[in-house]
Amino acid sequence: MVHLPALPGAPAFDGDRDELRARAVADARALESGGVDALMVENFGDAPFYPDDVPKHTVASMTTLVSAVCESVSVPVGVNVLRNDAEAALSVAAATGASFVRVNVHTGARVTDQGVVSGRAHETMRLRDRLDADVAVLADIDVKHSAPVTPRETGEVVAETLERGLADGVVVSGVGTGEAVDRDGLREVVAHRDELGSDAPVVVGSGTTVESVSELLDVADGAIVGTALKEDEVTTNPVDERRVRELVEAAKS
Repeated sequence: MVHLPALPGAPAFDGDRDELRARAVADARALESGGVDALMVENFGDAPFYPDDVPKHTVASMTTLVSAVCESVSVPVGVNVLRNDAEAALSVAAATGASFVRVNVHTGARVTDQGVVSGRAHETMRLRDRLDADVAVLADIDVKHSAPVTPRETGEVVAETLERGLADGVVVSGVGTGEAVDRDGLREVVAHRDELGSDAPVVVGSGTTVESVSELLDVADGAIVGTALKEDEVTTNPVDERRVRELVEAAKS
């Protein structure tokens, strides 16, 4: 993860646009040097988040920073625009040459600190076609910092995300940033994916550490890692290349 500090327009923005770019590029290069397969840029510092429609200046800032990251590394780059602006994420990815996006709520609806957030798969996938964008959509099925409006069977959610929402992969996370995923729940998602005859990847979305990565990747196809790769394991700190190397080596083992 390249967790961006607060962007212009967000309450915590410190006024230094040059530092934003320098930090994003430094984190991206440290991740690549540490051996990751891909990285994702996210407006993590923009709390409190807009539910599903960020301002134009946020899209402009994200486009500038994602472009800088893409130019600085050779690994694939992804985009996540919090809380759930899939249109913005897909547009930024298409404009910058990024390879994938993460959509927190792609189908169904979730109760979040931004209120009820509803999926817009019907808009997102049609926009991808209109933009003729070769951008994969990774969709959370039980996204962190949220709860279902009404309880549903995991198999039903997985099927709707992949077969009706046409997502290219699914993300399974813990209850919050840096929180471990439920191992039994992860196995259940993989089992339902397999029952569908799908080859869509199942990716762990939070809580992966040096200690847990090997076991998690015995089940999942990949992992999105943020907190465990930061200095002192603090999510908002810069990436620690040493930690990246340790986790990558543990994953390879």
